[in-house]
Amino acid sequence: MDDLHIKRTHQLGIEKSRQITDNWIHSAENDYRMVCELERTEHQDTVTFNRSGVTGIVISTADAFEIKAKLGFLFKSFLPLIKQQIEKNLDQVLGKS
Repeated sequence: MDDLHIKRTHQLGIEKSRQITDNWIHSAENDYRMVCELERTEHQDTVTFNRSGVTGIVISTADAFEIKAKLGFLFKSFLPLIKQQIEKNLDQVLGKS
């Protein structure tokens, strides 16, 4: 079971969704030292990510953006803050602020 699961629908289309995914990967790798692996298909981008204490997946489609993550012991105590920040950032980038 995932410790963190956030899903947001949108109407941005696949191209804009892919731009958001690419920006997310850049930020995750540079700001949070995540190791990210992207699999891009015609209708979906799937990003697996990990670092010490965090593993997860981002699924981006033409009409939805979903994040699932499993947190290690130390990160679990910060789950409410982590979830709040991700939701805030995701809503902002998807134009739902």
